[in-house]
Amino acid sequence: MKQIEVQILQQSYLLTCPEGHESRLLDAVERVDTAMIRIRDAGKVRARERIAVLAALNLAFEIADREAADLAAGAAAKTASPAIATAASTGTQETLLPDEDQQRLHALVQRLDQALGDDGRLL
Repeated sequence: MKQIEVQILQQSYLLTCPEGHESRLLDAVERVDTAMIRIRDAGKVRARERIAVLAALNLAFEIADREAADLAAGAAAKTASPAIATAASTGTQETLLPDEDQQRLHALVQRLDQALGDDGRLL
């Protein structure tokens, strides 16, 4: 493990990370620092703790939003690709998604199919 000293909102933190992951940690620190500075500079929140919580919530929302978009893109790709649809119907898995994500994606596609009629229009 390697220790790295970083600055977040002008405060020093000594962080530990696995060897070889320093650049990923520094990228994460930059994202957190940028999010916190943006909130602080908006002028509505001054307490460091509240700024940190709001920044964490904003970053978590961005991640959730990106995951939802990825799921939707996967569903669209499944509908558009006969090879993937055939693999799904035969039970073989040709995707790189973990089983849990594959199940969530399958459930989402089923819900979309139910919401869309046979003609592809919303009911």
